[in-house]
Amino acid sequence: MKFLTAQQIRFGVVGVANTLVDAVGFALLYSSVGLPLFVANLCSTTAGMLLSFVLNRNFTFRAKDGDVRKQVLLFFAITAFGLWVVQAAVIFAVGSLLPHVTVLVPKFAGIAVGLVWNYVLYQKVVFRQRTPVPAAATEQPGGTA
Repeated sequence: MKFLTAQQIRFGVVGVANTLVDAVGFALLYSSVGLPLFVANLCSTTAGMLLSFVLNRNFTFRAKDGDVRKQVLLFFAITAFGLWVVQAAVIFAVGSLLPHVTVLVPKFAGIAVGLVWNYVLYQKVVFRQRTPVPAAATEQPGGTA
């Protein structure tokens, strides 16, 4: 029994890249630039989201033949909710429970929950593999398609 599939490993590699973009961007924007927490998180997660779509579509799920407009809309809706609602709720909850830790502890907790959220919904909704319809099933009566 395999512990991880090749697709899950690719998702993990993409997740590391997205996490680095998000976390480093967040730390710089919040700590160095002085943006408010919400604004810094919005900016850093948006940058990570853009990278994530391109890499997940082409590398992780290899869904190059799907309707890109539909994929973009579904990806944005799922990712935005995960980043701006699910992740923000986790950041708030962990930050409230552990008020004296560095700001990155709640952020990484939010990222961890968000990664699971994203993988499941990308696989099942955004980039799901369609089973090909057999040619016989698409023929109309009389033998013409």
